Amino acid sequence: MIYLFVGEDRNKKLSAYEKFVKSLPKETEVFSFSKDNWNEMEIESLYSGSGLFFSKSAVVLSNVLEKEDTREFILEKLPLIEESQNDFIFIEDKLPKAVLDAFKKARAEINYFEEDKYAKKGKEKFNSFLLANALGSKDKLNLWISFRQAVERGVALEELVGVLFWKVKDMILKRNFTKFSQEELKALSARLSYLLPEARSKGPNAEEVFEQFLLEAF
Repeated sequence: MIYLFVGEDRNKKLSAYEKFVKSLPKETEVFSFSKDNWNEMEIESLYSGSGLFFSKSAVVLSNVLEKEDTREFILEKLPLIEESQNDFIFIEDKLPKAVLDAFKKARAEINYFEEDKYAKKGKEKFNSFLLANALGSKDKLNLWISFRQAVERGVALEELVGVLFWKVKDMILKRNFTKFSQEELKALSARLSYLLPEARSKGPNAEEVFEQFLLEAF
C-alpha cells in the first residue's frame, strides 16, 4: 500500500504521519530514507519482497521527490511499489499535479495538508545543514539549538536523520578525522540508521529519543 502525506502545513502533516506510524503493528520493521541518504538498491529490495527476519516492513521516504532523478525513479517504479506487500509512506511538501495524478493512478492513500496562506506569510524555511555543520564541528550546543529550531519549524525527523547520516558518511569518505575518529563516525552512522525505527518500535517519543541521542553523541 502507498500512503502520501503532502502539503505545506508541516505541523498537521507530521502530526498525522506520527499518528499513522504509531498505528502500525509493533512487529513492523520501519526503514527511513530522505533525499540525503537515498539508496536505489535498498528501495528496490524493499518493494521486491520481505526481509529475512520480518514478514512486512514500512518504508518512509521524506522529500525524496524534490530531486528530479529520484522523482523519475519513484514514478517509474510506482506500479511495482503498489504491488509490494510492504507499505511505502511518502512525506512531501508540495507536488505538481502530474505527480499527484501518478500517485492517484497507483491507488495511493493521499492525505493533503494545505497551509493557511496568512500563517505561511513570513515563515522561513530551516537550513538542515546547520545541524550537519554543528555535528561536523563537534559543537554540542549549536547541534542542540539547531535541532530545536528545526523541530519548531516542523522539519521531519527523517529529514534531520538523513542529513546527519549524510554528514557522517561524507566525513568518513573524505577521511576527515579531525573531530571524530573513524571508529566514532562508524558508530554514529550505525546508530543513526536505526535511531527512529527503534524509537518507534519501543514506544517512547521519537523526538525525545532523537534529542537525547544528540546530547549524548559526544
